[in-house]
Amino acid sequence: MNSPTPNTQAHLVAIHTEMEFLNERIRFNLHSEVGLINTISDYIIGAGGKRLRPALLILLSKALHADSSQLKNAIELATVIELIHTATLLHDDVVDNSTLRRNRLTANAAYGNSAAVLVGDFLYSRAFQMMTQTGLMPVMDLMADTTNTIAEGEVLQLLNCKNPNTTEAQYMKVIQFKTAKLFEAACQLAGIVCQVPNHQLSILGQFGANLGTAFQLIDDVLDYEGNPNHLGKEIGDDLREGKPTLPLIFAREKGSTYTQELIEAAVKNGGSNEIDAILKGIQACGALDYTRQHAQNLADQALKNISFLDNTRYKVALQNLCAIAVHRTQ
Repeated sequence: MNSPTPNTQAHLVAIHTEMEFLNERIRFNLHSEVGLINTISDYIIGAGGKRLRPALLILLSKALHADSSQLKNAIELATVIELIHTATLLHDDVVDNSTLRRNRLTANAAYGNSAAVLVGDFLYSRAFQMMTQTGLMPVMDLMADTTNTIAEGEVLQLLNCKNPNTTEAQYMKVIQFKTAKLFEAACQLAGIVCQVPNHQLSILGQFGANLGTAFQLIDDVLDYEGNPNHLGKEIGDDLREGKPTLPLIFAREKGSTYTQELIEAAVKNGGSNEIDAILKGIQACGALDYTRQHAQNLADQALKNISFLDNTRYKVALQNLCAIAVHRTQ
Protein backbone atom coordinates (compact mmCIF):
# COMPACT_ATOMS: atom_id res chain seq x y z
CA MET A 1 0.00 0.00 0.00
CA ASN A 2 1.46 3.38 -0.99
CA SER A 3 1.25 6.33 1.39
CA PRO A 4 -0.15 9.65 0.19
CA THR A 5 2.33 12.32 -0.86
CA PRO A 6 3.41 13.90 2.44
CA ASN A 7 2.38 17.44 3.24
CA THR A 8 3.95 18.42 6.54
CA GLN A 9 1.30 21.06 7.30
CA ALA A 10 -1.91 19.29 6.27
CA HIS A 11 -2.65 17.73 9.64
CA LEU A 12 -2.23 21.09 11.42
CA VAL A 13 -4.23 23.07 8.86
CA ALA A 14 -7.22 20.79 9.39
CA ILE A 15 -7.29 21.52 13.13
CA HIS A 16 -5.75 25.00 13.27
CA THR A 17 -8.34 26.42 15.69
CA GLU A 18 -8.16 23.42 17.99
CA MET A 19 -4.34 23.52 18.08
CA GLU A 20 -4.42 27.21 19.01
CA PHE A 21 -6.74 26.37 21.90
CA LEU A 22 -4.46 23.48 22.85
CA ASN A 23 -1.48 25.83 23.09
CA GLU A 24 -3.51 28.14 25.33
CA ARG A 25 -4.41 25.22 27.60
CA ILE A 26 -0.76 24.14 27.77
CA ARG A 27 0.34 27.64 28.83
CA PHE A 28 -2.45 27.91 31.38
CA ASN A 29 -1.72 24.55 32.96
CA LEU A 30 2.03 25.08 33.12
CA HIS A 31 1.55 28.12 35.33
CA SER A 32 2.65 27.82 38.94
CA GLU A 33 3.16 30.07 41.94
CA VAL A 34 6.75 28.82 41.99
CA GLY A 35 8.88 31.10 39.84
CA LEU A 36 11.41 28.50 38.70
CA ILE A 37 8.63 26.25 37.40
CA ASN A 38 7.30 29.13 35.31
CA THR A 39 10.78 29.97 34.03
CA ILE A 40 11.52 26.42 32.90
CA SER A 41 7.99 25.96 31.54
CA ASP A 42 8.35 29.11 29.42
CA TYR A 43 11.71 27.83 28.24
CA ILE A 44 10.17 24.50 27.21
CA ILE A 45 7.31 26.18 25.33
CA GLY A 46 9.80 28.43 23.56
CA ALA A 47 11.64 25.37 22.26
CA GLY A 48 8.60 24.44 20.17
CA GLY A 49 7.92 20.85 19.16
CA LYS A 50 5.76 18.89 16.74
CA ARG A 51 2.76 18.53 19.11
CA LEU A 52 2.25 15.28 17.22
CA ARG A 53 0.60 13.20 19.92
CA PRO A 54 -2.03 15.79 20.87
CA ALA A 55 -2.64 16.49 17.18
CA LEU A 56 -3.40 12.80 16.67
CA LEU A 57 -5.91 12.83 19.51
CA ILE A 58 -7.69 15.89 18.14
CA LEU A 59 -7.65 14.68 14.53
CA LEU A 60 -9.10 11.32 15.48
CA SER A 61 -11.79 12.98 17.61
CA LYS A 62 -12.78 15.14 14.65
CA ALA A 63 -12.67 12.11 12.33
CA LEU A 64 -14.99 10.31 14.77
CA HIS A 65 -17.42 13.25 14.59
CA ALA A 66 -16.96 14.46 18.17
CA ASP A 67 -19.64 16.89 19.34
CA SER A 68 -18.68 20.17 21.04
CA SER A 69 -18.59 18.67 24.54
CA GLN A 70 -16.52 15.69 23.40
CA LEU A 71 -14.14 17.95 21.50
CA LYS A 72 -13.60 20.07 24.60
CA ASN A 73 -12.63 16.93 26.53
CA ALA A 74 -10.41 15.84 23.64
CA ILE A 75 -8.45 19.10 23.72
CA GLU A 76 -8.10 18.87 27.50
CA LEU A 77 -6.77 15.33 27.19
CA ALA A 78 -4.52 16.38 24.33
CA THR A 79 -3.00 18.87 26.78
CA VAL A 80 -2.51 16.02 29.25
CA ILE A 81 -0.73 13.96 26.61
CA GLU A 82 1.62 16.83 25.74
CA LEU A 83 2.44 17.50 29.41
CA ILE A 84 3.29 13.83 29.95
CA HIS A 85 5.38 13.73 26.78
CA THR A 86 7.27 16.85 27.86
CA ALA A 87 7.87 15.36 31.30
CA THR A 88 9.40 12.26 29.74
CA LEU A 89 11.71 14.45 27.62
CA LEU A 90 12.88 16.36 30.69
CA HIS A 91 13.66 13.12 32.51
CA ASP A 92 15.24 11.54 29.40
CA ASP A 93 17.64 14.42 28.96
CA VAL A 94 18.79 14.12 32.57
CA VAL A 95 19.30 10.35 32.32
CA ASP A 96 21.13 10.71 28.98
CA ASN A 97 23.08 13.77 30.16
CA SER A 98 21.93 15.49 26.96
CA THR A 99 22.84 19.12 26.38
CA LEU A 100 21.07 19.95 23.10
CA ARG A 101 17.48 19.50 21.90
CA ARG A 102 15.84 21.37 18.99
CA ASN A 103 18.98 23.49 18.55
CA ARG A 104 18.75 24.77 22.12
CA LEU A 105 20.28 23.83 25.44
CA THR A 106 18.20 21.21 27.21
CA ALA A 107 16.46 22.31 30.41
CA ASN A 108 18.92 20.30 32.50
CA ALA A 109 21.87 21.96 30.76
CA ALA A 110 20.33 25.40 31.25
CA TYR A 111 18.95 25.04 34.78
CA GLY A 112 20.52 21.90 36.26
CA ASN A 113 19.49 18.27 36.63
CA SER A 114 17.59 18.70 39.88
CA ALA A 115 15.38 21.47 38.52
CA ALA A 116 14.66 19.56 35.31
CA VAL A 117 13.65 16.39 37.18
CA LEU A 118 11.42 18.24 39.62
CA VAL A 119 9.69 20.25 36.91
CA GLY A 120 9.14 16.98 35.06
CA ASP A 121 7.47 15.66 38.21
CA PHE A 122 5.32 18.80 38.31
CA LEU A 123 4.18 18.18 34.72
CA TYR A 124 3.23 14.60 35.54
CA SER A 125 1.21 15.59 38.61
CA ARG A 126 -0.49 18.47 36.77
CA ALA A 127 -1.46 16.07 33.99
CA PHE A 128 -3.15 13.75 36.48
CA GLN A 129 -4.95 16.69 38.07
CA MET A 130 -6.39 17.52 34.66
CA MET A 131 -7.39 13.92 34.01
CA THR A 132 -9.46 13.71 37.18
CA GLN A 133 -11.33 16.86 36.18
CA THR A 134 -12.74 15.14 33.09
CA GLY A 135 -14.61 12.70 35.31
CA LEU A 136 -13.93 9.88 32.83
CA MET A 137 -12.74 6.83 34.78
CA PRO A 138 -11.62 4.92 31.65
CA VAL A 139 -9.23 7.82 31.00
CA MET A 140 -7.67 7.40 34.45
CA ASP A 141 -7.33 3.63 33.99
CA LEU A 142 -5.71 4.03 30.57
CA MET A 143 -3.27 6.75 31.57
CA ALA A 144 -2.25 5.04 34.82
CA ASP A 145 -1.30 1.96 32.79
CA THR A 146 0.35 4.10 30.11
CA THR A 147 2.62 6.07 32.43
CA ASN A 148 3.60 2.88 34.23
CA THR A 149 4.52 1.22 30.93
CA ILE A 150 6.54 4.26 29.84
CA ALA A 151 8.50 4.09 33.10
CA GLU A 152 9.21 0.40 32.45
CA GLY A 153 10.43 1.33 28.98
CA GLU A 154 12.82 3.88 30.42
CA VAL A 155 14.30 1.21 32.68
CA LEU A 156 14.56 -1.27 29.80
CA GLN A 157 16.43 1.32 27.75
CA LEU A 158 18.78 1.94 30.66
CA LEU A 159 19.49 -1.81 30.86
CA ASN A 160 20.28 -1.91 27.13
CA CYS A 161 22.53 1.15 27.29
CA LYS A 162 26.17 0.30 26.48
CA ASN A 163 25.16 -3.31 25.82
CA PRO A 164 26.29 -4.24 22.27
CA ASN A 165 24.53 -7.61 22.57
CA THR A 166 21.07 -6.01 22.61
CA THR A 167 18.83 -7.87 20.16
CA GLU A 168 16.30 -6.43 17.74
CA ALA A 169 13.48 -7.96 19.80
CA GLN A 170 14.77 -6.33 22.98
CA TYR A 171 15.08 -2.97 21.27
CA MET A 172 11.62 -3.14 19.72
CA LYS A 173 10.20 -3.81 23.18
CA VAL A 174 11.83 -0.59 24.39
CA ILE A 175 10.13 1.33 21.56
CA GLN A 176 6.81 -0.38 22.30
CA PHE A 177 6.94 0.65 25.97
CA LYS A 178 8.80 3.95 25.89
CA THR A 179 7.53 5.60 22.69
CA ALA A 180 4.66 3.79 21.02
CA LYS A 181 2.63 3.49 24.22
CA LEU A 182 1.90 7.23 24.45
CA PHE A 183 0.89 7.33 20.77
CA GLU A 184 -1.38 4.37 21.43
CA ALA A 185 -2.92 6.08 24.47
CA ALA A 186 -3.49 9.35 22.60
CA CYS A 187 -5.44 7.54 19.91
CA GLN A 188 -7.44 5.48 22.38
CA LEU A 189 -8.33 8.61 24.33
CA ALA A 190 -10.04 9.92 21.21
CA GLY A 191 -12.08 6.73 21.09
CA ILE A 192 -12.99 6.97 24.78
CA VAL A 193 -14.09 10.58 24.41
CA CYS A 194 -16.20 9.72 21.36
CA GLN A 195 -17.57 6.54 22.97
CA VAL A 196 -16.61 4.15 20.19
CA PRO A 197 -17.17 0.37 20.55
CA ASN A 198 -14.40 -1.64 22.20
CA HIS A 199 -13.26 -3.26 18.95
CA GLN A 200 -12.72 0.17 17.39
CA LEU A 201 -10.93 1.34 20.53
CA SER A 202 -8.47 -1.52 20.07
CA ILE A 203 -7.94 -0.63 16.40
CA LEU A 204 -7.29 3.01 17.27
CA GLY A 205 -4.66 1.86 19.75
CA GLN A 206 -3.01 -0.31 17.09
CA PHE A 207 -2.98 2.68 14.73
CA GLY A 208 -1.20 4.80 17.32
CA ALA A 209 1.31 2.11 18.21
CA ASN A 210 2.16 1.42 14.56
CA LEU A 211 2.53 5.10 13.75
CA GLY A 212 4.56 5.84 16.88
CA THR A 213 6.94 2.97 16.21
CA ALA A 214 7.41 4.12 12.62
CA PHE A 215 8.27 7.63 13.82
CA GLN A 216 10.83 6.27 16.28
CA LEU A 217 12.50 4.05 13.67
CA ILE A 218 12.89 7.03 11.34
CA ASP A 219 14.36 8.98 14.26
CA ASP A 220 16.90 6.15 14.46
CA VAL A 221 17.68 6.52 10.76
CA LEU A 222 18.01 10.29 10.97
CA ASP A 223 20.47 9.96 13.84
CA TYR A 224 22.90 8.60 11.23
CA GLU A 225 21.97 10.44 8.07
CA GLY A 226 19.97 13.52 9.02
CA ASN A 227 20.91 17.18 8.83
CA PRO A 228 22.05 18.39 12.29
CA ASN A 229 20.55 21.82 11.63
CA HIS A 230 17.15 20.23 11.01
CA LEU A 231 17.40 17.70 13.82
CA GLY A 232 18.56 20.15 16.47
CA LYS A 233 21.22 17.71 17.63
CA GLU A 234 24.46 16.19 16.39
CA ILE A 235 24.64 13.15 14.10
CA GLY A 236 25.45 10.02 16.08
CA ASP A 237 24.05 11.21 19.41
CA ASP A 238 22.59 7.76 20.14
CA LEU A 239 26.01 6.21 19.61
CA ARG A 240 27.66 8.76 21.91
CA GLU A 241 25.19 7.77 24.62
CA GLY A 242 25.83 4.06 24.04
CA LYS A 243 22.28 3.41 22.79
CA PRO A 244 22.05 0.37 20.47
CA THR A 245 19.24 1.44 18.11
CA LEU A 246 18.01 -0.69 15.20
CA PRO A 247 20.55 0.49 12.57
CA LEU A 248 23.40 -0.35 14.95
CA ILE A 249 21.87 -3.69 15.95
CA PHE A 250 21.41 -4.68 12.29
CA ALA A 251 24.92 -3.54 11.31
CA ARG A 252 26.48 -5.43 14.20
CA GLU A 253 24.78 -8.61 12.96
CA LYS A 254 25.12 -8.12 9.19
CA GLY A 255 28.03 -5.73 8.69
CA SER A 256 31.66 -6.53 8.01
CA THR A 257 33.82 -7.86 10.82
CA TYR A 258 35.52 -4.47 11.00
CA THR A 259 32.17 -2.66 11.31
CA GLN A 260 30.98 -5.10 13.96
CA GLU A 261 34.11 -4.53 16.03
CA LEU A 262 33.82 -0.75 15.74
CA ILE A 263 30.17 -0.79 16.79
CA GLU A 264 30.77 -3.11 19.73
CA ALA A 265 33.55 -0.90 21.06
CA ALA A 266 31.59 2.31 20.48
CA VAL A 267 28.44 1.04 22.20
CA LYS A 268 30.41 -0.31 25.16
CA ASN A 269 32.32 2.91 25.63
CA GLY A 270 29.55 5.31 24.67
CA GLY A 271 31.80 7.21 22.28
CA SER A 272 31.98 8.33 18.68
CA ASN A 273 35.70 8.52 17.87
CA GLU A 274 35.12 6.25 14.87
CA ILE A 275 31.81 7.80 13.85
CA ASP A 276 32.76 8.28 10.18
CA ALA A 277 33.87 4.67 9.77
CA ILE A 278 30.77 3.43 11.59
CA LEU A 279 28.52 5.54 9.37
CA LYS A 280 30.14 4.02 6.27
CA GLY A 281 29.69 0.53 7.70
CA ILE A 282 26.04 1.14 8.55
CA GLN A 283 25.32 2.39 5.05
CA ALA A 284 27.32 -0.37 3.34
CA CYS A 285 25.40 -3.23 4.96
CA GLY A 286 21.97 -1.72 4.31
CA ALA A 287 21.10 -1.07 7.96
CA LEU A 288 19.42 2.26 7.25
CA ASP A 289 17.39 0.82 4.37
CA TYR A 290 16.34 -2.09 6.58
CA THR A 291 15.19 0.25 9.33
CA ARG A 292 13.40 2.54 6.88
CA GLN A 293 11.57 -0.40 5.31
CA HIS A 294 10.49 -1.61 8.74
CA ALA A 295 9.06 1.87 9.38
CA GLN A 296 7.30 1.85 6.00
CA ASN A 297 5.66 -1.50 6.77
CA LEU A 298 4.34 -0.12 10.05
CA ALA A 299 3.06 3.07 8.39
CA ASP A 300 1.26 0.96 5.79
CA GLN A 301 -0.34 -1.04 8.58
CA ALA A 302 -1.36 2.19 10.30
CA LEU A 303 -3.13 3.25 7.11
CA LYS A 304 -5.09 0.01 7.15
CA ASN A 305 -6.00 0.55 10.81
CA ILE A 306 -7.92 3.74 10.02
CA SER A 307 -9.62 2.49 6.85
CA PHE A 308 -12.92 2.23 8.78
CA LEU A 309 -13.07 6.00 9.32
CA ASP A 310 -15.42 8.06 7.17
CA ASN A 311 -13.77 9.94 4.32
CA THR A 312 -13.20 13.41 5.75
CA ARG A 313 -10.33 15.90 5.61
CA TYR A 314 -9.37 14.70 9.08
CA LYS A 315 -8.89 11.17 7.80
CA VAL A 316 -6.79 12.58 4.92
CA ALA A 317 -4.66 14.44 7.47
CA LEU A 318 -4.16 11.20 9.43
CA GLN A 319 -3.18 9.39 6.23
CA ASN A 320 -0.77 12.21 5.51
CA LEU A 321 0.87 11.65 8.90
CA CYS A 322 1.51 8.04 7.96
CA ALA A 323 3.49 9.30 4.97
CA ILE A 324 5.29 11.97 6.99
CA ALA A 325 6.34 9.32 9.52
CA VAL A 326 8.53 7.64 6.92
CA HIS A 327 9.53 10.43 4.53
CA ARG A 328 10.37 13.27 6.91
CA THR A 329 13.85 14.73 7.29
CA GLN A 330 13.54 16.05 10.84
